[in-house]
Amino acid sequence: MWNQNDIPFYKVNKLVEYEEEAWGTKCVIDITEPTLTIYPAQNQSSNKAVVIIPGGGYEMVAMYHEGYEVAEKLAAAGITAAVLKYRLPNTASSDQPHMVPLSDGRRAIRLLREKVKEQSLNIDKVGVLGFSAGSHLATVLGLWKSKNQDENPDFSALIYGVTILSDSNLEWLQRTLYHRQMTEQEKQQNRLLELIDEHTPPAFLVHAIDDDVCLIDESTRYANQLKANNIPYEAHYFSEGGHGFGLGRKEDGTDQWLSLFINWLHRN
Repeated sequence: MWNQNDIPFYKVNKLVEYEEEAWGTKCVIDITEPTLTIYPAQNQSSNKAVVIIPGGGYEMVAMYHEGYEVAEKLAAAGITAAVLKYRLPNTASSDQPHMVPLSDGRRAIRLLREKVKEQSLNIDKVGVLGFSAGSHLATVLGLWKSKNQDENPDFSALIYGVTILSDSNLEWLQRTLYHRQMTEQEKQQNRLLELIDEHTPPAFLVHAIDDDVCLIDESTRYANQLKANNIPYEAHYFSEGGHGFGLGRKEDGTDQWLSLFINWLHRN
């Protein structure tokens, strides 16, 4: 069987403690080579596997509380999970920085499919589970279809993510992902709600109503568009929790979302 060593498609250059008022967690920065860390299911109970994409605003990656810790819980529940450490977009390493995380995400999905086939596991669907900016990337992976079907997710779990091209989100994407002004065509490509159609993967949505970083509308409007296109989805909104709660907290109820997600995977 696999061990939990990184599949070398990745290198960590620098590790820092990043403190924010709402949460403090270790984040990885200056990533130039991607990796995928696979957590095999313990007593496999599902025919689905998940690529986990931590957040960090495309400026760092919250590998622990939105990555490794989540994968450990899923593996213990019988679901194979893999944590993606994706390259951060910058103009020093690419003249198309906005395509770098997308390329890594697609490669991760394809690589996980290959690995489960090699192990002859009874897994026939591979999805993505993203947090914040990682949820934005997970959404894009589901909506910007790759010509290689093995690179497209079968389902998406979007945790306090970004789906709306608001003025503030446009400024954020231009500053951290594109590193320049976006063209009108690129703006249209990033109006993600307008790209939802009958081919959009089913989704599981989680958001806190009091999130003041990624507003609740990012999830409710996405859910409404899924409904309008008859795409199966399930959404869970917590009255409190803010942004970046990872596995969640008992005191505000956000710690319920992972068990709800596991239940959704088993039922769908």
